[in-house]
Amino acid sequence: MSPRRNRPKAAGLSGRGAEDDRSGRYGGWQSTESWQGEEWSVRHVAGASADGKTYRCPGCDQVIPSGLPHVVAWPEHAGVDDRRHWHKACWNARDRRTTRVRRSGNAPWF
Repeated sequence: MSPRRNRPKAAGLSGRGAEDDRSGRYGGWQSTESWQGEEWSVRHVAGASADGKTYRCPGCDQVIPSGLPHVVAWPEHAGVDDRRHWHKACWNARDRRTTRVRRSGNAPWF
């Protein structure tokens, strides 16, 4: 058995950097898709990464419960405030869904 290496590796030889970690942080993967004439960044989020958080899906206007795997999508030119959390099935059916979803008068807007 060889001895443990106690010296840090050289900076350029360590492998992946922060920019390359498109999947590990959120437990999914990120890609770019074209929709409505725009390029969208799409990140698939694992359920464990969404533990303790709830979101409202813009596709069906229903709550995405805590711990459920889902999709986060935003236009590439937009910022963090334009991210939306979708059910995977709603994101896949986004072209077949209407944008005129009506919510009841006392439903929360979150």
